[in-house]
Amino acid sequence: MSFVSHVECTVCDRRHDAKRVLTVCEACGQMLAVRYDLERVKSAVSRDDLKTRPPGMYRFRELTPLDAGEQPVTLGEGSTPLLSLTRLAAHLGLRHLLAKDEGQNPTGTFKARGLGMAITRARTLGARGFVIPSAGNAGGAAALYAARAGLPCGVIVPRGTPPAAIAEALIAGAHVFTIEGSIATAGRIVGKAAPQLGWFDLSTLKEPYRLEGKKTMGLELAEQLGWSMPDALLYPTGGGTGLVGIPKAYEELRAMGWLTGALPRIVCVQAEGCAPVVKAWRAGAETTAPWDNPVTDAPGLRVPSPFAGRQMLRVLRETKGDAVAVSEAAIADAQRLLARLDGVWTAPEAAATVAALLELKGRGAVSAADRIVLVLTGAGIKNAPPPLPPAIDLSGTDDAIVAQVVHALSRTA
Repeated sequence: MSFVSHVECTVCDRRHDAKRVLTVCEACGQMLAVRYDLERVKSAVSRDDLKTRPPGMYRFRELTPLDAGEQPVTLGEGSTPLLSLTRLAAHLGLRHLLAKDEGQNPTGTFKARGLGMAITRARTLGARGFVIPSAGNAGGAAALYAARAGLPCGVIVPRGTPPAAIAEALIAGAHVFTIEGSIATAGRIVGKAAPQLGWFDLSTLKEPYRLEGKKTMGLELAEQLGWSMPDALLYPTGGGTGLVGIPKAYEELRAMGWLTGALPRIVCVQAEGCAPVVKAWRAGAETTAPWDNPVTDAPGLRVPSPFAGRQMLRVLRETKGDAVAVSEAAIADAQRLLARLDGVWTAPEAAATVAALLELKGRGAVSAADRIVLVLTGAGIKNAPPPLPPAIDLSGTDDAIVAQVVHALSRTA
């Protein structure tokens, strides 16, 4: 059975019929969110029940918007590991540093969760095709899940989008269009093209179900931490679906009595060249303003006009959180540092959380005793690597090459 009670606006609270295709609030145009009958959920499933279920994000089915008998469009997303970053923690003088490694999802990023859920629900509700604006990874994930659902997909990306993301969408059979401008430009095109086609607009948080997929990161984190919450959670923020979704998961689990205590301090991490949430946070604003000339080598952070700016700032206020902008050099250095110390090659967006943690530790905003979670949103292999020294090219006889190898390695032992 479905445990959804209704869908409501996150600003004006207007209720919407969950059985219809929904985009944004019909009254005020703001973001919608799915609400559940949590007492019924609590009666239907226990924490112990989850232990017997197979891995994947749909093991939390009662807290997803699936109808009774609805089969998800899935590639096995979810159940990503929570890694202990012991050597990075020691380097920073911390005792409890963890990373939720979303790069181990299908498609190599956390986008698999949101797009899998959104396409599942849209297909059930009658969608005939999908159009999505993307800075890269969302478009690739949408194309693959649309292919899995047997439906067409159009992807519109800014020029300069990582080639791997474009290839991912193309190989899945999507129609990919590159344009001048940013993801905000692509979003305007999608907003006009989708209704003319009669296809579904998958833009970030302009429908209520991507949020429910990203929310499952919070459900998994709660279980992986023994039904508790960290003290602080650092989240790389472009469109901000997970920044809104993870606290939503925690709130639902608290209402069911599965979690107790205060929510973690949520830290929004952005790039200095595109930081609309950080700017609004520092100004004490209620919502974000468009960021002029967004520039960063972390494409997922290149979102100048996030639709859910108001909701993200509310999360930061309610959790006594923070917002940090980091430089391109700091992101590249952090990417190398994490790989060298703990063997995790993460995406530049995710590496920004490491750079932000260095800043927070430097100004005393986190303590050695804090339990801290970094959300590593994607795998590093999906982006061009940071500047690196060249490989050492060797030639000569085997003995000569061995001598050169031994000489080089003995200097680093």
